[in-house]
Amino acid sequence: MIDAAHRALQKISGRMSLALRVAVLTTTAVALTLGVVSAVVFVTVRAEFESSLDESMFQRANDAAKAGYKQSDDQEKTADTLAGIKVLFVQGGAVMTRQQDKEFPYGQLEYDVSIGAAERSARTLTYDGMPYRVVAVQAGPGTALVLAQPMDSIRDALERLKIILLLASTAGVALAGIAGWGVATNGLRPVRRLTAATERVARTSELTPIEVTGRDELARLTTSFNSMLIALDASQQRQRQLVADAGHELRTPLTSLRTNIELIGQAADNAERSLSDEQRREIMGDVRAQLEELTTLVGDLVELARDEPMSRDPAPLDFADVVNQAVYRVRLRAQDVRIDVDLSSWMVIGEPQLLERAVTNLLDNAAKWSPPDGEIRVRLEGGALTVADDGAGIAEQDLPHIFDRFYRSSEARTLPGSGLGLSIVKRAAERHGGTVDVASTPGSGTTFTLVLPEASPSELS
Repeated sequence: MIDAAHRALQKISGRMSLALRVAVLTTTAVALTLGVVSAVVFVTVRAEFESSLDESMFQRANDAAKAGYKQSDDQEKTADTLAGIKVLFVQGGAVMTRQQDKEFPYGQLEYDVSIGAAERSARTLTYDGMPYRVVAVQAGPGTALVLAQPMDSIRDALERLKIILLLASTAGVALAGIAGWGVATNGLRPVRRLTAATERVARTSELTPIEVTGRDELARLTTSFNSMLIALDASQQRQRQLVADAGHELRTPLTSLRTNIELIGQAADNAERSLSDEQRREIMGDVRAQLEELTTLVGDLVELARDEPMSRDPAPLDFADVVNQAVYRVRLRAQDVRIDVDLSSWMVIGEPQLLERAVTNLLDNAAKWSPPDGEIRVRLEGGALTVADDGAGIAEQDLPHIFDRFYRSSEARTLPGSGLGLSIVKRAAERHGGTVDVASTPGSGTTFTLVLPEASPSELS
């Protein structure tokens, strides 16, 4: 039963707007508060009325008892002194009255006072449809003087108080509902703007930030949302730039391949335009070079297009082993340069394939720019890998851009390469929490420094 009611409430709540739910919750909270306050006020006022009436009646009863008021006193004098109040004497269980109210009820409390078991008593009872406040005090041995005063005036005052409290609570609840709706509507305005902005992004793909007003939590939420939009816009711009640059870079080898293939096709179709062995070797060499360049370019693009974090299962490894493997591969294809290696062990947590690719790119870049019989110095110490060459160096205006995708200096445009190798080095360093820097002086060679953080003992265990 309770679960069914809870599900029904959840269903109703799910159909309400957030502003309506806030207004309903505010109204409910105010209604409960006003209800509790009204009940406390009513009970307190009623208790105060009864306490004040009791003190007044006890005073009159004690005064009457001290004055020697007895059953035998004069009837008219009694009526003048205690007008409107019923007077009884309880004596040994018998009731005596001057006002002929022999049937007026009394109870155990009054009897206890008459026999001395209690000093005094007070209670409320209904007699002939009228509420009475009844007090009793001792009036001599074995006798209790009982006064019973109608409470119609107190009853009427409490009824008026009840109506006032009810009207005030109703008005308070109504005002709370209106105020709650207004506050919720105005307070959720930034949320509605965020909702509209999200819907606009989904509908139009426009990533325009929205205006931030105030300094509260909603303003912080808006600022965070704008930061997300800016980051998303930057990501889209990078993707568009990558696609545009990739298309531009792919066009050259593809055009060359198509030209060479057309030449081979024409020679095969027309005997008069046959190719000599030297021409055929030249064309096939060009085709192989273009295919190799195209393969390298596609691999670089795939690597740079990956947006996922480091390998889902990074492994502890010795960075020195990775460098040695990369040096071995580069020595096979760059036999006209010397590679001087001095490595110290350095444990890291990482992706061995990506790190080897980054080191290989640094070595290939050094080999490309080294003069014949030049030397490449590879050092690994304290987590810092340095690759230094004896090449011509990098121009000052090119240094800020060498890690950009597809950037190639004027001297490099005539050499093989896609302009993505150093971008992959930077990407690998960032994905492993490291950095890569370059220092170069024209005519004095270039030094690249790749720094990776050391793995902690807990990561290695």
